[in-house]
Amino acid sequence: MKICCIGAGYVGGPTMAMIATKCPDIDVTVVDINAERIAAWNSNALPIYEKGLDELVIAARGKNLFFSTDVDQSIDEADIIFISVNTPTKTYGTGAGKASDLKFIELCARKIAEVSTSDKIVVEKSTLPVRTAETIRTILNNCPSNVNFEVLSNPEFLAEGTAIEDLLDPDRVLIGGAETPKGQAAIQSLVDVYARWVPREKILTTNVWSSELSKLTANAFLAQRISSINAISALCEATEANVDEVASAIGTDSRIGPKFLKSSIGFGGSCFQKDVLNLVYLCEHYGLKEVAEYWEQVIKMNDHQRSRFVQRIVKTLFNTVSGKKIAMLGFAFKKDTNDTRESSAIYICRDLIEEQAEVHIYDPKVTREQIYHDLEIDENHPLVHIASSAEEACEGAHALTVVTEWDEFKTLDYQKIFEQMLKPAFVFDGRNILDLEALREIGFSTHGVGKA
Repeated sequence: MKICCIGAGYVGGPTMAMIATKCPDIDVTVVDINAERIAAWNSNALPIYEKGLDELVIAARGKNLFFSTDVDQSIDEADIIFISVNTPTKTYGTGAGKASDLKFIELCARKIAEVSTSDKIVVEKSTLPVRTAETIRTILNNCPSNVNFEVLSNPEFLAEGTAIEDLLDPDRVLIGGAETPKGQAAIQSLVDVYARWVPREKILTTNVWSSELSKLTANAFLAQRISSINAISALCEATEANVDEVASAIGTDSRIGPKFLKSSIGFGGSCFQKDVLNLVYLCEHYGLKEVAEYWEQVIKMNDHQRSRFVQRIVKTLFNTVSGKKIAMLGFAFKKDTNDTRESSAIYICRDLIEEQAEVHIYDPKVTREQIYHDLEIDENHPLVHIASSAEEACEGAHALTVVTEWDEFKTLDYQKIFEQMLKPAFVFDGRNILDLEALREIGFSTHGVGKA
């Protein structure tokens, strides 16, 4: 068997590395038209930082795992083709700001139809709106050659920072396909791949539409929990309750559970906002106005939480941060990844710049080029500076902010940092990872999310 994955990103690369490692008899090729990205996958400096990924790739690369720009040949030779390309939110036309932009999906389908000379199983790996498989199938069925295609949905449920663990021991693997003999045979072919290392009871099979909707729904529910606890954090600050204590109390209820009840400056990443907005658009499309409004509030609360954080900084620093140095610790959307897509840090930094603050940023994995790109500024911007360490970012600062929960920020020498900051020295912990009482004993004026 040969597998081809179109798209060498955060999903395609790690997923194919795991399949290649667990299935040494299967040749796995990851293709992308971005030659620079493919070159990085073939180097010792992978384009993605993920714990355990380097070891996984090195173990299989050159044996049965390959990264290539030869898209046509890899597609034609494959038995199973995964489509794992970006599906960003549309910025133009109908559905702008909410609907997924499926142009890359369509281009993949047309390429598969164009170059295929043998039967294929085509697997949706990208996060897609419901009924996208129908679009793919329509394009493939108009293939000029006499080739049979079966389209499956196999959404990813990876959490960046723990993606390799999630691939190795997933909560479930979901595979959706047509309820026909050929469709069921295609499902079984993919089940057999995952069953090499995933217990069969964890591999769920559904019709293709249920599979597509399950991915959007899972991310919407997780985002909803974060926005819910963040809404309560605002009330905690107003009433002098402690959001961590509230979260702990309600998390002991077996009907609720403790996960995703950590209050913070809001969620980021490539999936949550995009998928919730996509769900909103689908509900609007089908005339479900009230349902759409319900899910849209999850995004509004996330935006509000970021704004509240900046407003609290400004208010605490005597109603102005103009000309003041603010240290920003972290820029990735979460720890243990270099992914900055929809990172709360981007929005917070922009708001601070709008307030004319001088922002000094340090992140252990995000490059300065990526930070400038995300902020849409050049490296000569007078208000943004990239530091090589947390200590450097904090030196002479009026305040330090924690916006990514990197473990190293918990163990910094805060006594030394305090001595080098202007007084009064302020700490704004946007991830609630610091011991605020210990910092107050040093002399800091401390402020957490959902804490008075």
